[in-house]
This record gives sequence, C-alpha cells and structure tokens, in this order.
Amino acid sequence: MKNELPIVYLARHGETAWTLSGQHTGLTDLPLTEHGERTARRLGERLQGLTFGKVFTSPLQRARQTCELAGFGPVAEIDPDLVEWDYGTYEGRRVPKSAWSARTGTCSAMAARRRNASASQRPCGPRR
Repeated sequence: MKNELPIVYLARHGETAWTLSGQHTGLTDLPLTEHGERTARRLGERLQGLTFGKVFTSPLQRARQTCELAGFGPVAEIDPDLVEWDYGTYEGRRVPKSAWSARTGTCSAMAARRRNASASQRPCGPRR
C-alpha cells in the first residue's frame, strides 16, 4: 500500500476585463481577454506531458475557456461547487486597495458589515 499523498495542481482562470479594472468578479460570467487566452494556452504548454486522474472546472466561461485553451476541455468535469464567491451587492464594484488587509486578504468594511447582517443580507453572500 502506498503512503504517498496525491499531487494536486490548481490553476486560476485567465485575465478578464474586470481583472484589469479591479472590479470584484464573482458570479458575473465574463469571458477572457486576449491576454487571458494567451496565458491559458501557456498554461497548457507548461502542463504538457503530465497525466491527470481528474480535471475539474467551474461552469463560468472564464474558467471553462481557460481549461479548454490549456487543452483539458475534453476531459474536464464541470463542477458547480467551483463557482466564484458571491459578492452580492459588491459584485462589479471596486474597493480601494487601502481597504484590503494584507494580512487576511479581506476587506475590513465588508467583514464588518457581514458580522452585523443576517446571512441573506451579507454583502458578500452567505458564509459557506
């Protein structure tokens, strides 16, 4: 019996227009930019020759496009549990960089509102 742990590769989707503009992108279904498409193809080049037991992708087009352009589309399984965070009322909005905590990677204003709201009212959606 092998005691080796599996190796897991994670890849984030390529660039979208909202990546460039700094907008929160959760459930908004945006396509990749040309640069995002090139990056996805380069990902495929880097992973060429590796064999994967399973490949999963989010149903959102930016993730599916990245997976397809990297060469894994035919074997990928679409998993709805891999969709992005639901930003709720913050979807598409920009938050000043000074509002983000470098330590936690969270927005202090959003976290404060979330603590004081019911699950359905939380600006970032319900906690999972």
